[in-house]
Amino acid sequence: MHGQGAAVAFVRWSGLCTIRGNELNSARAIMKTVLSAPRRAVRGRGEGAEARIVRSIGEAIADRRLPPGTKLAEESLAEVFGVSRERVRKVLLLLAQRRVVTLIPNRGAFVAKPTAREAREVFEARRVIERAVVEALECSPRPLPDEMAAKLRAHLAREEEADRAGDRMALIRLSGQFHQLLADFAGNATLAGILADLIDRSSLAIAAFERRSSHSCSATEHRRFVEALESGRPGAAMRLMMEHLDEVERQLDLDARSDGAVDLKSVFADRPEGAT
Repeated sequence: MHGQGAAVAFVRWSGLCTIRGNELNSARAIMKTVLSAPRRAVRGRGEGAEARIVRSIGEAIADRRLPPGTKLAEESLAEVFGVSRERVRKVLLLLAQRRVVTLIPNRGAFVAKPTAREAREVFEARRVIERAVVEALECSPRPLPDEMAAKLRAHLAREEEADRAGDRMALIRLSGQFHQLLADFAGNATLAGILADLIDRSSLAIAAFERRSSHSCSATEHRRFVEALESGRPGAAMRLMMEHLDEVERQLDLDARSDGAVDLKSVFADRPEGAT
């Protein structure tokens, strides 16, 4: 859902279709405020409560703590994060605009459950966007700027530490952050914003369809990519990135499904202080 269509769905979903007058004007004002907010503001620092909740839910999805199809009950989320149900509705609308959450009238909000076709489309879109990101990075001066090189090496070290410790949740989260870091270094905020949404949606696709025996996004492959980027060999980094994305997609079992009830209080029980 996008723009006005998402607003209409929000009205229906939150039970506001039958209200009139000042109440309807108030609802419209809420939607206008939500829909006019910058989409990627949730990833910056110094965010408000809604942005922190968006990030917490996004991380829980990436970590597989909230599998596709999980119902996101307003009352439970409001209790977990210590906020009003109205604030929870704003968060769920933001996530629905990014296609991470599905709003169903008279039923509520659910973690999006992508189809096999949607999963393929997400990875196809990622290849287009990440090709543009890598093209920009390959034009960077060599050696790579000190700040870029230092941040990439530090991130790789965290990925490899998580890999050695067998911390799959941390590795999944760090893998997504690696691709986002590359997009940030490319210097195109629009590409970075689009990729951020695609990473969230590919996390859902992987959660829904990944084979149990797969290794998903590999720290070793990330290191090889960085080495190729630092070497400056024409096309080397691009080839590795495309192979990397192809391999992640090949690991998907498109007949698999994730079902079952999830306790939201358990999912967010150990979130860091200051997450609300």
